[in-house]
Amino acid sequence: MSLKALREEVLEANLELVRRGLVLFTFGNASGCDRARERIAIKPSGVPYDRLTPADLVITDLDGNIVDGKLRPSSDLPTHVALYRAFDGIGGVVHTHSRYATAWAQSGLDIPCFGTTHADYFRGSIPSTRVMRPNEIESKYEWNTGTVIAERFENLDPLAMPAVLVSGHAPFCWGASVTEAAHNAAILEELAHMAYLTVTIRADAAAISEALRDKHFLRKHGPGAYYGQPADESELDRG
Repeated sequence: MSLKALREEVLEANLELVRRGLVLFTFGNASGCDRARERIAIKPSGVPYDRLTPADLVITDLDGNIVDGKLRPSSDLPTHVALYRAFDGIGGVVHTHSRYATAWAQSGLDIPCFGTTHADYFRGSIPSTRVMRPNEIESKYEWNTGTVIAERFENLDPLAMPAVLVSGHAPFCWGASVTEAAHNAAILEELAHMAYLTVTIRADAAAISEALRDKHFLRKHGPGAYYGQPADESELDRG
């Protein structure tokens, strides 16, 4: 992918966050990573979305060093870098302060997998991180946010669970591309809202069974997936 194409895709993902009502004012940011070129494109810090152009996006290397761009990158860049370095299979990261997902993050609670809508996208409860320690906050805060997320995923598959709730803060989502990461952020907000309504209706609501959860997740993801149409549309002619 050319840097021009990467910039355009990352800009579109950032604008999608606005269209979906996931950010207000200059809240949030999205980045995309071209691993072959070892380059990251990310939203500049504090620039209103309605003024963004592809040229405004900042290009860095995989250590977060600026290699192209006149503006200061998002202050969350070190978190994005930490996630790209921790999770090999991802090509996009999105951070929002969307209302319901952020409310769950502020509670410090995981979002239980209450139903099959959740299981279609996330294989289990959406995890919340531990509370960050004072020394982690006072020194390299944004980088340490990423390391705390990676720590939470020590025994989790980030490709089967492409989202996290940073305790006391807000959600981060990721995907194979920044487009997919933005999609996951929209789905996360919808599920967070559904979960809130579920526990409001019934405080002792239980998560669905692992069998039902895995059935719904695996029919859309993995080698045996059969939901939707083949990636190669020419296969449609064969059945």
